[in-house]
Amino acid sequence: MSGLFFFDASFWSSLGLQLLNGWAGASSLFLVAAGLSLIFGVTRIVNLAHGSFFMLGLYLAYSVSAGLSAALTAGGLGAVLASGLGFWLGLVLTGLAMAAMGALVEVTILRRLYAAPELLQLLATFALVLLIKDAVLWFWGPEDLLGPRAPGLSQSIEWWGGRVPTYNLFLLAMGPAVLVALEGLLHRTRWGSRVRAATQDRSMLSALGQDPAGLFTSVFALGSGLAGLAGALQLPLEPAHLDLDLSTLTAAFVVVVVGGLGSIRGAYAAALLIGLANSLCIWLGTQTVLGVDVSFSKLTLVMAFLIMAVVLVFRPYGLMGKALASVVPPASARTFLHSPFLSGSMDAKTASGQNPSAHSGLWALWGVVLTLLSLPLWVAPESYVWVMAIDVLIAILFILGLSWMMGTGGMDSFGHAAYFGVGAYATALLCLSGAVPLGLALIGGPFLAGILALIFGALCVRLSGVYLAMLSLALAQVIWGIAFEWDGVTGGSNGLNGISAPVWLQSRPHFYELVLVLALVATAGLWRLNQVPFGLTLRASRDAPVRAEALGISVTQIRWLAWALAGSLAGLAGSLFVWAKGGVSPEVMSLHQSLDGLVMVVLGGVGGVGGVGPLVNALGPWSGALVFNELQVELARYTDYWHAAMGLVLLALVLVMPQGIVGIFSTWRPKVQGLLSQARA
Repeated sequence: MSGLFFFDASFWSSLGLQLLNGWAGASSLFLVAAGLSLIFGVTRIVNLAHGSFFMLGLYLAYSVSAGLSAALTAGGLGAVLASGLGFWLGLVLTGLAMAAMGALVEVTILRRLYAAPELLQLLATFALVLLIKDAVLWFWGPEDLLGPRAPGLSQSIEWWGGRVPTYNLFLLAMGPAVLVALEGLLHRTRWGSRVRAATQDRSMLSALGQDPAGLFTSVFALGSGLAGLAGALQLPLEPAHLDLDLSTLTAAFVVVVVGGLGSIRGAYAAALLIGLANSLCIWLGTQTVLGVDVSFSKLTLVMAFLIMAVVLVFRPYGLMGKALASVVPPASARTFLHSPFLSGSMDAKTASGQNPSAHSGLWALWGVVLTLLSLPLWVAPESYVWVMAIDVLIAILFILGLSWMMGTGGMDSFGHAAYFGVGAYATALLCLSGAVPLGLALIGGPFLAGILALIFGALCVRLSGVYLAMLSLALAQVIWGIAFEWDGVTGGSNGLNGISAPVWLQSRPHFYELVLVLALVATAGLWRLNQVPFGLTLRASRDAPVRAEALGISVTQIRWLAWALAGSLAGLAGSLFVWAKGGVSPEVMSLHQSLDGLVMVVLGGVGGVGGVGPLVNALGPWSGALVFNELQVELARYTDYWHAAMGLVLLALVLVMPQGIVGIFSTWRPKVQGLLSQARA
């Protein structure tokens, strides 16, 4: 742009219009994020179903508004008046209905999980995501639904040489209005003082004789109602579709974390910052920078995550947030076991995972898992069973490092799919370029994934709890956005195809044998790593980081190396995935892929300390990946609504057997042995 251009009226007019639209979008985003921030501030639950409440609110507003308008018209009102009353009353009723639904979810499901580890809470709310998505699919169908224009606000006004929709101005005003209302509610009412007390110290609230149960229900209802209202307000702007849940959730998460978990003012400031940054990118369009054409409009896909990553690096608790003592649960809550580093109640053999009695029973489970995975050896080469078996083994490799990092290291990652995707794309590009032999292309994937994990790990491992998980999500989404937009290298949304494995691996039995050997070697290596000083110090840094630092252990360095190792294993799985499928697309590094990995880890069981902890780390990924993939296949075979069925299974897992498959086996085995001993006696 030339210097004279800045004095052109059209320059300021277009910039002003774009910023105004960005402000309106920021207000809409704030409505969703405010409810999420409020819920987390009081209950400490990261509600993955919040985006689903937004989506359901949009669908519900579509039907309720249309139904009310038709009923009022049939009752004798004029068409224009009936349409207006039906629309606006439908939005209000939608918000109230979603508030009631939120209260029901809190009372029936989440109230049982306040003392549970964060991972189980996340799994329960992810199950709700699956249930709500299929419920919407069943009731409204798969087609996009476009609502009517807002009665009374369907015009536009002249502003700075351009025209601005009046509905955008209405949304722009809604954000500050809701902010003022929430601030007044929190600072000028008795209910608000209890909410602020619960946000700062829940245990003190209980000690003062205040029952938090009703407070939690009301907060969850208000937060869910805000999400539903935000969805309803989008009715004139965008069609209702089934992908709104996770896309809205990630945007709301970014706003909440950038602003500071639990801070309503911070959420508004973050929404405004992100909204204006996106509008500025759209306004800039494509510009020439240092002789290179840069499409700033494409940056909108990752701008929010770039802002989030930068903020968390320099302000780990967000713009207006602060450290929350209850964000990181104690190790005993995470693993349902007592740590030898804290209690000193276990001897050296138990602490190092060498408890003979624990080994004797769990080796039997090892035999069962390996037997199931060796079944394809007796299957015809052309059978589809080979494809399923290879998929399971690749999934095991994908989550092996994640499970070990979470169990032994106490680090939860929401972006582990980024390393899987980088490994896949690296191998695909090396194969297509022909620059290296195909065998070496397999090494390039985990190597580059490990380099990326070293870079991201240096930023992530300084944090803990939800902040660590959210930063890992932000960094992963940046990588996903690059893969999605970089058409010239990654193929964009179409991905890369036509990749062939080496000739000796094009036989499915041979490919299966390779993946099986790699999975067994990786499992044995991680299990052995838990017995050596590196694994012991990693566990010490998880259970007692201050004490570990005092003993001369570099906690940050230990966690950093563990993060890089887990990323390399995910990259290896991605490399094998490319050869198994013949291609790769950005979906392999999406949030959904990362969530699937977390579900498999929790399904198998997250261990870490005590006699069975290291073996849970070894066995959990095998059983979790096997059961998860088999459940998906079997449920999809019998019903089109298999997501809902999977959600019910996950809820049952959380409420009935939160220890996971291997954990519940370890719990039941002594009881069964006792009953058998009594029977023999």
